[in-house]
Amino acid sequence: MAAGSHRRHSVRESPNNRRPDTTPYNPRTLRRAARQFAHDVHRDGCPTDRAFDRFLPESLRQLSSQYWSPLVVARRAAEWFDAAGVQRVVDIGSGAGKFCVAGALFGRCSFTGLEERPFLVKSARRLARLFDVNDRVRFVLGSLGDVPAPSGDAYYFYNPFGDYSFETDAVPRNRTAQEERYRRDVAAAEDLLRGAPSGTWVLTFNGFGGRMPEGYELLRVDSELPSALRLWRRRSHSQAT
Repeated sequence: MAAGSHRRHSVRESPNNRRPDTTPYNPRTLRRAARQFAHDVHRDGCPTDRAFDRFLPESLRQLSSQYWSPLVVARRAAEWFDAAGVQRVVDIGSGAGKFCVAGALFGRCSFTGLEERPFLVKSARRLARLFDVNDRVRFVLGSLGDVPAPSGDAYYFYNPFGDYSFETDAVPRNRTAQEERYRRDVAAAEDLLRGAPSGTWVLTFNGFGGRMPEGYELLRVDSELPSALRLWRRRSHSQAT
């Protein structure tokens, strides 16, 4: 997840986009609406974020454009991952689960989200069950560096270490503590990538705050999205030399 405003990206209109932006609260109706949304994704391409966000709790829905990955990014990521033969994707800082769940709807990969806030993990798991992708999407509670990073063929970063605040957060961190935590998180991400085996893919949307370690080759860039989407792959030792 990441903070910041982004320019709008045109999205193909589907029947789902034209539905009123209302969230059905009856569980049976909600599940039926989710099945229809998934059907529209496979038939019509990319619905609007507004159409997807209605399945989030209202408090998280209001934060979507600021913190969660846009659907056009999830769709492009799924296309690139499927083309590269990626099977397992780890989303560092998965937030409300939007990227993982949408990525599973758009493509064939399995996804693991790592998120430090329990209420976001709970909401993300609910979202995966609602869209019936919990066989390919799971969420782990913890912070990078504090718990072992889930293993995967690819890692996704959407500026996950920014200064985010939620109504449910307890005592606000002071500025010094926030900056120290940010540096620690970025260092943990760089350590993760340095220790990743050759062939590992890394997808960044608006970066992660650090620098890609040596040995990674930039293979694809999409600059037409709200922020640049970059796909990297770690070269083998023979290629690096």
